[in-house]
Amino acid sequence: MDTSLDDLKAWTGRSETVRDEIGATPARALDATLDHPPTPVEKGQALPPLWHWLYFLPLHRQSDIGPDGHARRGGFLPPVPLPRRMWAGSQFEFRSPVRVGDAVERTSTIADVSVKEGRTGQLVFVKVRHELRCNGSAEPAIVEFHDIVYRDAKRPGDVEPAPQAAATGAAWQREIVPDDVLLFRYSALTFNGHRIHYDRKYVTEVEGYPGLIVHGPLIATLLMDLVRRNAPGADVAGFRFKAVRPTFDLNPFRVNGQLQEDGQTIKLWAQDHEGWLTMDAVATLR
Repeated sequence: MDTSLDDLKAWTGRSETVRDEIGATPARALDATLDHPPTPVEKGQALPPLWHWLYFLPLHRQSDIGPDGHARRGGFLPPVPLPRRMWAGSQFEFRSPVRVGDAVERTSTIADVSVKEGRTGQLVFVKVRHELRCNGSAEPAIVEFHDIVYRDAKRPGDVEPAPQAAATGAAWQREIVPDDVLLFRYSALTFNGHRIHYDRKYVTEVEGYPGLIVHGPLIATLLMDLVRRNAPGADVAGFRFKAVRPTFDLNPFRVNGQLQEDGQTIKLWAQDHEGWLTMDAVATLR
């Protein structure tokens, strides 16, 4: 890696602030994408958890886009010279509602940059802290930590980690068919140009995956939507998820949930068609 760890760590503490307004149309569009019946979205209505991802979209100029569909390296995020970039996981505190019509401000800070050696080469982890404030409030409504991992290009003979069997017997289950249209609509809603989600030639021939990759945030959103469907009155205070294994568009997958005995913790997970764990998550209720 030409860029040294010290060079990358120099990005730690960098911050940027962006502003947006919580409009109704993105919320209606995600409701439709998640296959809910049409319902009005009114001013003052609270967004479900994770739906703030529909806002603060990455509005990079077309000339600033790199070969993978992301913005070229550098700028706010450190210029990690590794070709594959994935969303590894996130942790959230939902402190107060974000409502349709709110004027919102998001301050993002590079919290940490670290380098590790994995079985397939060097890995760089970048942790970003986001604080979202509504209507000029001094206190954040949402605090989010976003974990990004950068990896070397896939090489012949690379050995993938052994898969982990998903839990069985979930109280809540839903099967998802990740067709091209679902992936396109979610990419469009989040203005995500990453080609691994829609460009089959690129993802198979350049990045070496067998099919289109289902967005980690989409799977996390489907897990939280499972809570919404089965416990519609639940007041979610916290949520964390970790991507365990890629999910491809080649087969249906399943999202699962189980309310724990304490009545305040919901174990959530996603699994592929073979029963392997692909995402591990926990929601905490107030």
